[in-house]
Amino acid sequence: MMKKAWMMKKAWRNGVIALVLIVVFSCFACARERPQPRLITVTGAAEVRVAPDETILTLGVETVHKDLGLAKRHNDERVKKVFALAKKYNVAPGNVHIEAITIEPRYRGGDAREELIGYCVRKTIVFAMRDVSRLDDLLTSALEAGANYVYGVQFRTTKLRDYRDQARALALKAAKEKAKDMAKELGQKVGKPYSIVEEQYERGMAPYVIPAGGVTPGEADKSIALGQISVSARVTVSFELR
Repeated sequence: MMKKAWMMKKAWRNGVIALVLIVVFSCFACARERPQPRLITVTGAAEVRVAPDETILTLGVETVHKDLGLAKRHNDERVKKVFALAKKYNVAPGNVHIEAITIEPRYRGGDAREELIGYCVRKTIVFAMRDVSRLDDLLTSALEAGANYVYGVQFRTTKLRDYRDQARALALKAAKEKAKDMAKELGQKVGKPYSIVEEQYERGMAPYVIPAGGVTPGEADKSIALGQISVSARVTVSFELR
């Protein structure tokens, strides 16, 4: 009786294995017999240029004194005056902050074995300003208030998502038109899209180049020319040929 049950169990197991193998080989056979679609693959790119509606201004306030306490106090006084400009230029309190603080000793000739010149206290202040047209005025006022350096100016848009969508739609349209033109030259027609791959966007931010070491008050008289921000998209699309 036990032997009969064992034989039935073995037969059932072998039957299941055989069924699985049949299904697997059938799938392979179908895949091999299924014709591959005839495709045309093209890339499409587009660029949307927009005016910036926000600027990021990065400033430096640096003081040096042999007395560390005085170096810090003088720095705090200058920073306080620079921060006070936020109200004058309608910059929200949350849009101005200290990004970095460094304190280091300075020696003559840069050699720690030489005479101590003093202690350098440096704070980096960042303004995020919505009224881009007043950037020049804010920059001048900040330097007059005690900022020593302009480390960077960046222009950007707060509607980056909307412009990305526009650029992507234009890139897809460009890809479709290119595929149609190429297919027409070969006596073919373009069918439905088979695959779409979107590449990385360029960021909607335009830097204003600052020389190494920043800009000092005497070098900041030139006005900053506002350009346009480039938001671009690039796609690769495969279409079926008919």
